Amino acid sequence: MDIKSIRFTFGALSKTPLASTKEKVKEDVLVDTLEQPLNEIVLYNDDVNTFDHVIDTLIYACDHTPEQAEQCSILVHYKGQCTVKTGAYKELEPRCTILLDAGLSAEIV
Repeated sequence: MDIKSIRFTFGALSKTPLASTKEKVKEDVLVDTLEQPLNEIVLYNDDVNTFDHVIDTLIYACDHTPEQAEQCSILVHYKGQCTVKTGAYKELEPRCTILLDAGLSAEIV
C-alpha cells in the first residue's frame, strides 16, 4: 500500500464530523449541478451591426476575450447564428438583456 492509499483508507474509515460534512457538501453540490438545466444565449446575424460593435458588446456582456468575441462574430456572420454563452437561465437573462439593449439579435434557448 502506498502513502496515498493509506491516507485515503484512513479518511474513509474516519467517523469525524468534519469528514462527513465534507462528503455532504460534495453530494449537495453535485445534486444541484445535475438538477440545473443549461440554457444558451444564441446570437443571430443582422445587416445592421458592425463587427466592432458585436465584438465590443460580447466582451462587455458575456465576458468574452477579444479573440473569443471575434470568433463568435465571424461564426454569426457566416453561419447566421452562434451560441455565445451557456449557463443557468437566471445567469443568462441579464447578459441577454444587455445584448438586446445594444441592438443585437439574441435569445435564450
